[in-house]
Amino acid sequence: MALSRLRHPLFSRSLLILSSPARSLSRTSYSSIFTLGGDHHNIIRPASCSRLTGIHDRSLKSKWTDVKYFSSSDSSHEVLGMPALSPTMTQGNIAKWRKKEGEKIEVGDVLCEIETDKATLEFESLEEGFLAKILVPEGSKDVPVGQPIAITVEDENDIQNVPASAGGETRVEEKKPTREDVTDERKSESTSAIINASELPPHVLLEMPALSPTMNQGNIAKWRKQEGDKIEVGDILCEIETDKATLEFETLEEGYLAKILAPEGSKEVAVGHPIAITVEDASDIEAIMNSVSRSSTNQPKAPQRDTKSEAKAQKNNIVRISPAAKLLITEYGLDASTLNATGPYGTLLKGDVLSAIKSGKLSPKPASSKEKVSSFQSHQQVAASQESKSDLKLSDAYEDFPNSQIRKVIAKRLLDSKQNTPHLYLSSDVVLDPLLSLRKDLKEQYDVKVSVNDIIVKVVAAALRNVPEANAYWNVETGEVVLNDSIDICIAVATEKGLMTPIIKNADQKTISAISSEVKELAAKARAGKLKPHEFQGGTFSISNLGMFPVDKFCAIINPPQACILAVGRGNKVVEPVIGTDGIEKPSIATKLSLTLSADHRVFDGKVGGAFLSALQSNFSDIRRLLL
Repeated sequence: MALSRLRHPLFSRSLLILSSPARSLSRTSYSSIFTLGGDHHNIIRPASCSRLTGIHDRSLKSKWTDVKYFSSSDSSHEVLGMPALSPTMTQGNIAKWRKKEGEKIEVGDVLCEIETDKATLEFESLEEGFLAKILVPEGSKDVPVGQPIAITVEDENDIQNVPASAGGETRVEEKKPTREDVTDERKSESTSAIINASELPPHVLLEMPALSPTMNQGNIAKWRKQEGDKIEVGDILCEIETDKATLEFETLEEGYLAKILAPEGSKEVAVGHPIAITVEDASDIEAIMNSVSRSSTNQPKAPQRDTKSEAKAQKNNIVRISPAAKLLITEYGLDASTLNATGPYGTLLKGDVLSAIKSGKLSPKPASSKEKVSSFQSHQQVAASQESKSDLKLSDAYEDFPNSQIRKVIAKRLLDSKQNTPHLYLSSDVVLDPLLSLRKDLKEQYDVKVSVNDIIVKVVAAALRNVPEANAYWNVETGEVVLNDSIDICIAVATEKGLMTPIIKNADQKTISAISSEVKELAAKARAGKLKPHEFQGGTFSISNLGMFPVDKFCAIINPPQACILAVGRGNKVVEPVIGTDGIEKPSIATKLSLTLSADHRVFDGKVGGAFLSALQSNFSDIRRLLL
């Protein structure tokens, strides 16, 4: 398969890396830590950390649940941040404060009621002391997770020394490692285990390049060069399947391909992850291969955890159970002796029970003799029905259809569009007969063959020129509507790997024949996987045409960051009354086409949408307007 070429200089010089112990084999990174000092009231401040050595370790992340401060008068206080009471919670509302400023608080006491995205939950105290200051009053809305909401002190005399606000650097954040972070950690660990830099001769470490602005991972579709092959400047090393298309990765230096670290067929390789090693001298190939293989065979195995001993160690360490934890234990029928209490003085908190429920490692409460008899009878009653259904389950067969990287990105972007873009749908029927007549005249008189879709592109471009407010998009960062300078029409083309949208740039300035030739060329490239990034990235307006199928009308999904897409159905002959020259209504046959506009309601209101559809109808009714 011939593919589009992209030059991308994403590689690292391992010779320079090995010469300095402070360099990293992957990427040098900087970190910041928090240190304690006594010069100011807010003494938790970022301090630059020296350059890390070895493979970059993402595990050097702090997990904050609360932050302690010390004033010049040696009074300590604790800042409580808005907790994340559910996995999807990013902000919450303070529904009610159960404790007032100055009141004594004990372990397990409910400080306040927080309204999350799921329900209204209670926020329990983990330590005893006094509620010195409420930073977020009752009734506050949309408080971000981690924002300080209150200050507590251990000694009642310290309440008067507590600052009125938590300051600018007191935001409390509990950052949980994402799935991508865990994947990167595993990949960096595997890379450090395989590559032993001290034993390698001078070499270049090639990394997965970012071949498109939205690419964060890719698949190795095919290696054009094999281990030991000679490579020249401009040679194609491999084919990489990105989130847009399959592109070629060219080498920028000559040498030899010593070792392939990401074999052919590797899926979801992160950008920046090492994929191959090259050397300048052919005599160094054997040393590279031996060192890498020897390091991989000597990789230590992860120690197995003794779950039984852990379970035994967790038993009998519970001194007190909070009321909310008791309710959850009763509701889920759990054995409290198997849960791990993390609260002070052996207190089992609600968070401990929720953590056990999420982990799935639950031990149900031992059933009594009566419960065992009733459960045995119920098992006997459903046994016959399960046996009768077993034959049907065995006959059920299915096949997993592997998704390409392009389809995965399309699925994600469409879901994001429906969730984050307020869709406005406007429909209208237009008369297609003048367009069909023009198409016939172009073929008979000028021998120019164009499709209905080619003329529709020109009609839409002319309508966007007449209504420039429709040629716009929503800027998420600024929260404003931005008008586009050019009219670039995207055409939806179905391919084996997914839907591609090549762009007809400056469509309003091109003739119908020029649009037709460009559409045919781009559609052929899209089906063959030869589109270059500038040929499918961008665009200001999209058209999806299903007129070749028995589809009368449909609603398309907007392709962000664009603000609208036009869904075109098939043309149907209808009978409608027409007033003749004599003023009498007569039945007439007309070909009508159904158009449905899906628009971003933040950009399009009823006035702009109506004006755009009116311009479309005028262009279809009087096709000569395209010549203006």
